[in-house]
Amino acid sequence: MDGPSAIPTDAARLLAVQCLSPAFPTGAFAYAQGLEWAMDQGTVHDAASLHQWVRDVLNYGAGWSDAVILSLALRIDADHAALDDLARALCLTAERLTETMEQGVAFARAAGPLTGTPTESAALPVAVGRALGPLALRRSEVIGLYLHGQALAQIQAAVRFVPLGQSEGQGVLADLSSLILRLAMRAADATEDDLGGCALGAEIAQMRHETMTTRIFRT
Repeated sequence: MDGPSAIPTDAARLLAVQCLSPAFPTGAFAYAQGLEWAMDQGTVHDAASLHQWVRDVLNYGAGWSDAVILSLALRIDADHAALDDLARALCLTAERLTETMEQGVAFARAAGPLTGTPTESAALPVAVGRALGPLALRRSEVIGLYLHGQALAQIQAAVRFVPLGQSEGQGVLADLSSLILRLAMRAADATEDDLGGCALGAEIAQMRHETMTTRIFRT
């Protein structure tokens, strides 16, 4: 296909939705960012506690860090190699690093032929920015789709584990929409100085997950 800059805006938007859907072959269904441990311990046990958990991860944890890295990676002058190093350095646990790298590799491999962009390995938000930056969509739009997919992946994990009804899960996602839009708008013009967060509970959950005897999810 022609280069991504040749794709009309409406088609580019559909392509971005396709690439950032949890159904895109990155293996997102196998990862839970420590949520499995939190569910096993009873910290997350219903729709309300799930909403709080995902909200805090988006606001203060990997959600915000990924949003800023993705914003930087979407820009024309982006140094993707340097951003990849930075994205890896922001991973505080072995599982978090494995998650972002394995999904990034899978994303680049699947999205590269669709967008005419490189397929080399990179952390997930860098791989996404590298592939979708040439589509010339608004950064806030791409970031919003990314965060929406990340939130949905965690919610779907809870739907299977808690268990939580599909309708309840969709309600949690809908309730998070205003937060996702606000974070996307903030991250669109963010700089490296805006990186940082404090979601210690989620980080500890990832560490604890590494030593669980029985695990459904990889992280």
